[in-house]
Amino acid sequence: MLKQNLQQKLLQKLSPQQIQFIKLLQVPTVSLDTRIKEELEENPALEDLSLTINEPEEQYPDRDPDEDTYNSEDEKGEMDEFNIDDYLQDDNVNDYGTRYDQNGDDEDERKEIPIAVQSSFFESLQAQLDLLPLSDKDFSIGKQIIGSLDDDGYLRRPIMSLTDDLAFSQNVMADDEEVEDMLKVIQSFDPPGVGARSLQECLLIQLRRKDPNDLIIRKAILVVENYLEEFTRKHYDKLEKSLNMNSIELRGVVNEILKLNPKPGDSNEVSTKQMQVIPDFHIKNNDGVLILTLNSKNAPELKVSRSYQEMFQHYDKASQKDKKLKEAVQFVKQKLDSAKWFIDAIKQRQQTLLKTMNAIMQYQYDFFLTGDDKNLKPMILKDIADRIGMDISTVSRVANSKYVQTEFGTFLLKSFFSEAIQTESGEEVSNKEVKKILEEHIGKEDKRHPLADEKLTDILKEAGYNIARRTVAKYREQMNIPVARLRKEL
Repeated sequence: MLKQNLQQKLLQKLSPQQIQFIKLLQVPTVSLDTRIKEELEENPALEDLSLTINEPEEQYPDRDPDEDTYNSEDEKGEMDEFNIDDYLQDDNVNDYGTRYDQNGDDEDERKEIPIAVQSSFFESLQAQLDLLPLSDKDFSIGKQIIGSLDDDGYLRRPIMSLTDDLAFSQNVMADDEEVEDMLKVIQSFDPPGVGARSLQECLLIQLRRKDPNDLIIRKAILVVENYLEEFTRKHYDKLEKSLNMNSIELRGVVNEILKLNPKPGDSNEVSTKQMQVIPDFHIKNNDGVLILTLNSKNAPELKVSRSYQEMFQHYDKASQKDKKLKEAVQFVKQKLDSAKWFIDAIKQRQQTLLKTMNAIMQYQYDFFLTGDDKNLKPMILKDIADRIGMDISTVSRVANSKYVQTEFGTFLLKSFFSEAIQTESGEEVSNKEVKKILEEHIGKEDKRHPLADEKLTDILKEAGYNIARRTVAKYREQMNIPVARLRKEL
């Protein structure tokens, strides 16, 4: 039986502009230039004033410096409906700046950061292979082995698979012994340890390239060959008994092994794998008054194209509008809309970043004045969201990908958020304060008898922090500090 019902639903949908703003908000400063270039390439109605040349200066009036300050009330609501007047106004589009430009640091900020020219790990290996007098077959095998290495320098593909790859992809018929022989050649390359198939083989390759007459080296080879598991678990008492060594001799062997590189492939890639951090905010201490500025790269000089404005005006005034002209008008209107939306999204992004960071700075004012972790207050995303009247997800997008530069270093905003712990006096402190105390005590401990989690718990309780042992273990793991047994040294 069919029935008709009348239902009323309340749905919340994100507009295209809101989606664009959300995506822009989580883009860090270091990636913003790329995102803007993509938009400039896709939308001819959007222009970058910094790339415009031979334009009369009066078309682009200087920005009012009074507008280049943080203003928490400068919020835009919903986008106005399309109006041709919005596109035929003066070119004062870039009315959003940052205080950063007024501090005299903009010249240094806008300089491009030089990138060191350095050959990659695989290019270095290939260059060493090119210098060897090899037959075409051996050269192909060596090239295949290098191409099969992982980024850390290890060969994890079986020899049989390499033989099959050579046969099917390069039509080179080689047996397992030939590949093994060529692998030994690759293992003689720099950095030492490259081409190893296990950690044990990697360490042995490095040790065997050292002085074979050195007694410490010979004993280190013996440890890696036969007692690697005991070594990694730091069962030094077992090693002393098994190898008939005293603690002084064993300390020399252990130190020699610790000098080795367990990931030789990473040695040439350190500089390229490190993420370039460009701070999104700057906080300066001016005689006890904190000044927050936004990186000037967050305020690009964008405007709607004048030629597209004039084109739309011409089409709109046309007396006769056929189908092709209507399509042209619709295309130009769409591009103008998109350009204006993007400029508004960039402006709203800047205001949201400043508003959020200003709230964090005010909340953690004592920390930004002193740089002392013990002055960090317990703070969660909701605390900041309530202060600025925005959703928690908005604060999260800002905190997870943005950095602030202070006099004490550059920090990820996420690092200022922490849970609260109650002391015996009833005062709430940040768990970062507890972590700092743990780090200090572990740093000062006797490494021959490192502090167990139970002992660390007792130390914290004596200091007034009443937390459980499992919480101490959790904080220790979050700081990447191993258990007491693995911190033991001779």
